[in-house]
Amino acid sequence: MHYFKQISLSSFKRLLGQSLWVSAALLSSATLCHAGQATQTASPPDETEKTWTEVALELPPAPKPENLVFFYKGSNLSFAIDKPSVSVASDGTVRYTLIASNNSGAKNISYEAIRCETYEHKLYAFGRADGTWSRSRRNEWDRISNTGVNKQHHILFTEFFCDGTTVAGKAPYLVNRLQGQGSSSVNSR
Repeated sequence: MHYFKQISLSSFKRLLGQSLWVSAALLSSATLCHAGQATQTASPPDETEKTWTEVALELPPAPKPENLVFFYKGSNLSFAIDKPSVSVASDGTVRYTLIASNNSGAKNISYEAIRCETYEHKLYAFGRADGTWSRSRRNEWDRISNTGVNKQHHILFTEFFCDGTTVAGKAPYLVNRLQGQGSSSVNSR
């Protein structure tokens, strides 16, 4: 007893063609369903992350010796911040004037910023002896280093200016931290 019917070659081709068409339609439908699911799980256009934009640079007045607060001494250099220069910009950066002094009294003055969100620092300008600034030719943000002799940016990041990836508070609070004074006042943060 035969369970299978013998079919003609033309009927077989017709059935095969129909099967291929149905298979292609099902595959196409499955692809469209998957694409629909993918677009449904993607975040709406209004929820996409905003692009970070750096605030324009405004250079501060030259630092005065009476406004310096020392915060770190390396093997050959000691580092201080000019208190009035500390600011928190609307772009989330902490800007400040840094003074590096060696054992023989030579000083380098620079205006810089730290970006807590990305663990980076940037050099904006160098201080001149006459109290003016010379802008840096380099315009990039650099990763902060915790190795080698110059750990000043890491110290500023971890101990004074940042709490994790956020700024630790407003400028007066940051200056208090530099001076070794905590502040329990929420308003100063």
